[in-house]
Amino acid sequence: MRRLLPRSALVAAAVLIAGTGAALAQRPATTNMTCAQARAVIHREGAAVLGTGGQTYDRFVRDRSFCEATEIGRRAFVPTRDTPGCFIGFTCYEPSYNDRFGDF
Repeated sequence: MRRLLPRSALVAAAVLIAGTGAALAQRPATTNMTCAQARAVIHREGAAVLGTGGQTYDRFVRDRSFCEATEIGRRAFVPTRDTPGCFIGFTCYEPSYNDRFGDF
């Protein structure tokens, strides 16, 4: 009986981890939302990873405060159900030397 308990615990942990991985693989897609709905997600959450069609995705933020200290925000436009180029917020990126002078 003592051996069955640890084995069952391992099986339960494996099932839990497998289920978590599947849940993480499914992210909200902007193409299934209206522009207002996509903007609301970013506004409400502050930062969210959203699919943008097919296998593409990105992390979008409400403002620069959700970026790392050395990153800046770039305006983000995504396809939504009702708008091909919906402004939903920003993406964070590490600027290069030339970006400081507006060469991006």
